[in-house]
Amino acid sequence: MKINTVLFDLDGTLINTNDLIIESFLHTLNLYYPNQYGRDDVLPFLGPTLHETFVKMDPMRVDEMISTYRTFNHDHHDKLVTQFETVYETVQALHEKGFKLGIVTTKIRNTVNMGLELTGLGKFFETVVTLDDVKNAKPHPEPVLLALEKLNASPVEAIMVGDNYHDIDAGKAAGTKTAGVAWTIKGAAYLEGFQPDYMLNKMSDLLSVLGEE
Repeated sequence: MKINTVLFDLDGTLINTNDLIIESFLHTLNLYYPNQYGRDDVLPFLGPTLHETFVKMDPMRVDEMISTYRTFNHDHHDKLVTQFETVYETVQALHEKGFKLGIVTTKIRNTVNMGLELTGLGKFFETVVTLDDVKNAKPHPEPVLLALEKLNASPVEAIMVGDNYHDIDAGKAAGTKTAGVAWTIKGAAYLEGFQPDYMLNKMSDLLSVLGEE
């Protein structure tokens, strides 16, 4: 079955928000837990929802912490977000070739829109499934299945591309092919441990995976 649908994670996959996310966590955690967290300590927090991360620290103040995080994140967004090599060209090429394209993210829509506007990627995607649209975030298959439904696409004709195990596991659970990205901040070897069908060294490798070089 030829793949005609490509779903992408956003952060760390299409756009380089790593520094923004890390700085947002460090800012927030330093307010609540001064001098307890360094850069390496917050890497495990990249991927899960903010609620999942903060509720384990302090169930009573989780909403307050999320609010603190998001305020810093939005205020520093455009200064700290950059693009990964070959992403724009690859997504544009897939769009021009008629692939159905969607984004599946654990971010809220407001923040997603900021990233898509900054990078100019938004015009290429027919659907964007955010945390606001689902009951269960990745690695649950619900967001992937919702994106496929919106694109009128079948799992066997689709591939999920991402930088974290949440993306690989969600794609597998939904019945799609999966591709990991070697530029994941957690390291390619970490992501390969979750056995994606493909590993991309740069986004343009996706074109050969799809037979569209």
